Amino acid sequence: QVRLVESGGGSVQVGGSLRLSCTVSGHNYVALGWFRQAPGKGREGVAAFDTDVRRALYADSVKGRFTISQDNAENMLYLQMDSLKPEDSGNYYCAARRSIRAGRWYATALDEHEYNYWGQGTQVTASS
Repeated sequence: QVRLVESGGGSVQVGGSLRLSCTVSGHNYVALGWFRQAPGKGREGVAAFDTDVRRALYADSVKGRFTISQDNAENMLYLQMDSLKPEDSGNYYCAARRSIRAGRWYATALDEHEYNYWGQGTQVTASS
């Protein structure tokens, strides 16, 4: 089992920054990811991290603004969010997946259906 607890959400002005944290308990995973859901919309993948190969992948909408990172020693996953826009607002979830089929990382990294464990979410609001 893997348990995930997010923190660090809040309200920030447009153009500002926030860093989300996720405390990860357990070891039965090969990748971690951040997803978000805005009111009335489906959940979308934001960033993912393959913890074995240590490679990251980002949604086009956040490339160059968000950075995902993992601190193995502290069992933490982070999402540094800079230059925030109103459309970045939503509930942000940390997730973990148990497996990645060979050659399928880039095709499935941001697919919520590939993830087995989820946190409860933390709210992010960017407004002017």
